[in-house]
Amino acid sequence: MPDLRIALAQINTCVGDIAGNTALILDACRAAHDRGAHLVVLPEMTVTGYPIEDLALRESFQRAAERAVQRIASQLASEGCGGLTVVLGTLGVATSGRPFNQAVVMTGGEVTARYNKHHLPNYGVFDERRIFAAGEDRCVVEVGGRRIGVVICEDIWADGGPVEQMDAAGIDLLAVLNGSPFEEGKGHVRTELAQRRARELGAPVAYVNLWGGQDDLVFDGHSFVVGADGTMLASAPGFADALLTWDLGDRAEPARASALSPATSDDEQVYRACVAGLRDYVTKNGFSSVVLGISGGIDSALTAAIAADAIGGGNVVGVSMPSTFSSEHSKDDAADLAKRLGADYRVQPIATMVDAFQDQLALEGVAEENLQARVRGVILMAISNREGHLVIAPGNKSELATGYATIYDAGSIGGFAPLKDVDKSRVWDLARWRNARAEAEGETPPIPVNSIEKAPSAELRPGQTDQDSLPPYDVLDEVLDAYVEHAEGRAELLARGFDEEVVDTVLSLVDRAEWKRRQYPPGPKVTALAFGRDRRLPITSRWRERAE
Repeated sequence: MPDLRIALAQINTCVGDIAGNTALILDACRAAHDRGAHLVVLPEMTVTGYPIEDLALRESFQRAAERAVQRIASQLASEGCGGLTVVLGTLGVATSGRPFNQAVVMTGGEVTARYNKHHLPNYGVFDERRIFAAGEDRCVVEVGGRRIGVVICEDIWADGGPVEQMDAAGIDLLAVLNGSPFEEGKGHVRTELAQRRARELGAPVAYVNLWGGQDDLVFDGHSFVVGADGTMLASAPGFADALLTWDLGDRAEPARASALSPATSDDEQVYRACVAGLRDYVTKNGFSSVVLGISGGIDSALTAAIAADAIGGGNVVGVSMPSTFSSEHSKDDAADLAKRLGADYRVQPIATMVDAFQDQLALEGVAEENLQARVRGVILMAISNREGHLVIAPGNKSELATGYATIYDAGSIGGFAPLKDVDKSRVWDLARWRNARAEAEGETPPIPVNSIEKAPSAELRPGQTDQDSLPPYDVLDEVLDAYVEHAEGRAELLARGFDEEVVDTVLSLVDRAEWKRRQYPPGPKVTALAFGRDRRLPITSRWRERAE
């Protein structure tokens, strides 16, 4: 029996843009046909984008999705691609009117099969059980004399689910359509699961995943094929369009490997997730440029570098806003950063503006310090209004966790926060990684070394450093990781040997800062638990005492 060529089309869709997504689907199918593919598989809910949340409940949207499916089938046939079998994700509707998370199979200009997702995730970032009806039937189709099983994402995670039904069907390949968001360390979990399912079925598993940013979620792609014995046979790079092809031979033949994408470090994965999240938030919301305050510090330096990688340095406006307390090295580092990135660099001193407020308010202490910070936020929003840039916030997860940020200042104001889910220690790691990559490629490192090495400071009073108010970041981030990411309480933290005063300080800061976090811009989720997306309720000291 001749080989069956499989193509996995890893594309970047946009929620609600059915026309744009349809164009991407058609392009991917044409490319697969040109490469001699017999079967092309696209990700979960490709037609509508993912996650569509309550858009799924709109009847007009349901009808538009079905029209797109029919158009894709008929247009491929009219263009001479009718012999190609296409499996793609879309929005289906039950006779009751409840929507389905659905996969359709089309060939010869017609939809020949439909499969509705069985297991609807209802944890973390997912809310599918509330929106969708669950499917019950299995889907096995024949392509070129081979039996292909079709399931969707969560279906392979559940023991005893539709994958087990496939075992009795004697399939030659399991095709899995996915919309699996990025989370650091999650990649190997996916591949290990697929390898286990392949061994259970005695058949290869083809796993195609969505990629791109959608609000605060980032999908990383990393589509792959594993053999019946769990061997990795083909893989696509992450955070990029890809058309991965692989040939399915006879069962009696040894499985043949295809293109394998090189492994990448965790730092590179997180950095690229932040770049993808920012780029797609900017472009999918109709912007072409961003503006941010650059202070010479590490957070704004890394944020500006991410922005330059996302949309090009020429589309980044960096504004230095020195005050009476700004050091010369901070001004110099900001100018150096902008030059390295090719950014539009501007200097707007704030002293006279602050003085105007002080003439009326006569503020002192923290209120006076915060006035400086908020004036900077006003300047950035004014430039945004005048010129049409999206303001981006350079604050990091450690600051957000502890409330160590002035609300409405240059570090927290704007439409998107690329480092929202990146703690301070990791900010330094990512900056060093980005510079090292530039050096390895013979390019000028984008981030000034001084911005990485100097002590962080808001520079709102003479000689100020972050550690005047916070524990050292290496200690702080370890406590935050235990408390926020792993839900450890005070007793567990003390049992691990953390200083009691540090523990009480950090927990108190985190619990009191929920109101600030609620007003922070969205940012890409890169960890298991991101503020705003996963941690929804204020946790007060009174609640914690009861829990203890």
